Amino acid sequence: MRWGVPIAAAAVIGAAVGAGPVIAAVSGEPVLPERTAEQLLADAAAAVKKAGGPPPMSGTVQQTASLGLPALPAQGGAASPLALLSGSHEVKVWYGAQDRLRIALPGQMSETNLIVNGDQTWYWDSGTNTATKVKLPAKSEQRKEPLATPSPTDLTPQQVAETFLDRVNEDTGVSVTNTAEVAGRSVYQLVLTPKAQSSLVKEVRLALDGENYQPLQVQVFAKGSAEPAFQVGFTQVTFSPPAEENFAFTPPAGAKVEEKDFGQLSEPPAGHDKEAEKAAEQLKVIGKGWTSVAVLPFKQDGQDANSREAQTAKLILDQATPVSGAWGSGKMIKTKLVTALLTDDGRLLAGAVTPDELVKVAGQ
Repeated sequence: MRWGVPIAAAAVIGAAVGAGPVIAAVSGEPVLPERTAEQLLADAAAAVKKAGGPPPMSGTVQQTASLGLPALPAQGGAASPLALLSGSHEVKVWYGAQDRLRIALPGQMSETNLIVNGDQTWYWDSGTNTATKVKLPAKSEQRKEPLATPSPTDLTPQQVAETFLDRVNEDTGVSVTNTAEVAGRSVYQLVLTPKAQSSLVKEVRLALDGENYQPLQVQVFAKGSAEPAFQVGFTQVTFSPPAEENFAFTPPAGAKVEEKDFGQLSEPPAGHDKEAEKAAEQLKVIGKGWTSVAVLPFKQDGQDANSREAQTAKLILDQATPVSGAWGSGKMIKTKLVTALLTDDGRLLAGAVTPDELVKVAGQ
């Protein structure tokens, strides 16, 4: 919640998707056996929700965002959620089992790693030469997010695809295109098309591995654009158990070693933790499906004007358009895929909807 505009905006990139009467449209001469949209929806849902997680695998994921935002300043590393809102970013993943996982985010001159190996979890930041032993929360302590929508910290196709698959209902048309290839593997493509006219999303394409139906790529297209506004997918993937050495970690000599709870890895600025909790409790979602809008309290007061986050927020708000109505006044920010409205009375509204739809919600 402390990330403000970026998180709220990215949280509605996926908004919600649905599929009513499903008709498969298979064209060309696919290499893979033909399957209906109903079959692929079931296959994909089973793959992302499989007990024990995906099959053992490793690979490189590339995330690209082209939302039409102004060029954003560097945010202190690839792990920053603000940095993930524009340009291309690479993530390396190794998955052996639920208790053997490694995610690496390369930076320009450094790299951060999250390594889970049995009962040992480490977070390594080569830029600060710091190794943090992490205490994970018990399952009973884990909280579900109020919005099951993609955020900048959803770094893999499986994470993003699960969000869409969870929201399938009668508000979306679903079809199957001819098979394609992702990361050298033959895939099926499910195409999700919104029926709502006020949605900014033209379609979402989910590329499913032809053998195990694991999502290998997710592309979100905005209306009026031939290229995806948001894309996350494997550029290289291998479905075999990674070598055990990938999950072994010992802090290098001279590294600073510390211990933290998982939630402390990204601590809010001093005094903002209670504000963030309060904002999370006050978050509301108006509407459903493609036209759902997130509404939450938002204040810029108290932010460090010299912080990168504040500078980025100012850069984005400088591109905003003043708007007003019976509901009051504020500033409107429109990208290819997301519209956000920051009202003078302290509300942030964001959704993958047209400005007219957002103004309508602001008056409710």
